[in-house]
Amino acid sequence: TLRKPISQSSMADWASKNLNMHTQGIFRRRISISNMLSWNGGSIKKPMLITSNRTVKKEACEMFKLVQSYMGDRQTRMDRNHVALVTVTKCWSMQGLRDELYIQLIRQTTDNTCYRSLAWGWELMAISLAFFSPSPKFQSYLEGYIYRHLDSDENIAQRIKELVDLKNKKNSKSRKKRKQNTEDEGLPISTYAKYCYRKLQKVAVTGGKKGLRKPTVEEITHARNAIVTPSLFGSSLEEIMLRQQDMYPGNKLPWVQTQLSQQVLALGGEQTEGIFRIPGDIDEVNALKLQVDQWRIPSSLSDPNIPASLLKLWYRELEEPVIPQQFYKECISNYENPDAAVAVVQLLPELNRLVLCYLIHFLQIFAQPSNVGRTKMDVNNLAMVMAPNCLRCQSDDPRIIFENTRKEMSFLRMLIVHLDTSFIKGLV
Repeated sequence: TLRKPISQSSMADWASKNLNMHTQGIFRRRISISNMLSWNGGSIKKPMLITSNRTVKKEACEMFKLVQSYMGDRQTRMDRNHVALVTVTKCWSMQGLRDELYIQLIRQTTDNTCYRSLAWGWELMAISLAFFSPSPKFQSYLEGYIYRHLDSDENIAQRIKELVDLKNKKNSKSRKKRKQNTEDEGLPISTYAKYCYRKLQKVAVTGGKKGLRKPTVEEITHARNAIVTPSLFGSSLEEIMLRQQDMYPGNKLPWVQTQLSQQVLALGGEQTEGIFRIPGDIDEVNALKLQVDQWRIPSSLSDPNIPASLLKLWYRELEEPVIPQQFYKECISNYENPDAAVAVVQLLPELNRLVLCYLIHFLQIFAQPSNVGRTKMDVNNLAMVMAPNCLRCQSDDPRIIFENTRKEMSFLRMLIVHLDTSFIKGLV
């Protein structure tokens, strides 16, 4: 269920306080907020948002040209992939540009009479959200804007028609007009909006792309494809199983879960000190994530910490945790009772039960005394690093979070020690 975002009046209030009001004409008349936030075919001479950062002031004007180029409203020699890469890399490298990009995209997708340009603007927003989040102070505004487009396809078509009719009346004797297009080219705007809404919720928590390596064209392409083809990361278990139906119709478990688990073992993870505690190189993990999302496991892997880190990420990024939210209270109420903890597992939906049992069976391999001597990761350590990836506390109260963390760890420890997972052997 979607929480209701800030009201239209709150958004207008935010805009009046944060927009860097532009002027026009020889008398430097201030442009109204509605004009500041409507599609513009020209260039801008200063940023859309108030800032004191000189570099941001300079880069913002150049970035507006890149946005127009990507949307097809400005000619460029670069292909759209390259334009997106340059734009995203600027913002990924310079935090102060991120809100500026999002407000520019809001402007260029408002009262835009060319459907193709409009769709490409939303596409660039979706791509950008794969790499970085807006600042906390701007997030509510962006969320409010996206929310109002979740079911807006008929309204958009009607609005484009009205604007085109109005422009045609004004310009009946005009010079060359901008190409107008009200036909559907590509996806409905609501499809982009729904994807952006979900992506914004996630990136606000995860923080976007990490590591030192700059974004690549391959990552840009992957981010664009994810709008239509759900990623194996950040989706629900049901979506993941549906997506793998064609390639692995007989599998009862997510391919990504079993493959990454097997990779950890194949690379000697059960003999590696600090496995699951010591993170793999973040850039290598990102590279592997890209491969796995294309159903590929590279043969060049040598460090078990890389698939181990990605496996933890996969569990952590699931849209709903392996142990669904409605069972959370029961888990933390039975954190000291082995029989009750095992009983909770039997209540889970079948897919969640199988996925959890596979994980516990996997962790039980590492909990064997012969392996603990090498890994220095006993059952308590394994429960500590894995519990946050299986259970999610919904409270914002630090005291409750702290208290529940201990109970979550204890609950998972009960499962590793007491849950019979022998039936999992050989299951894929």
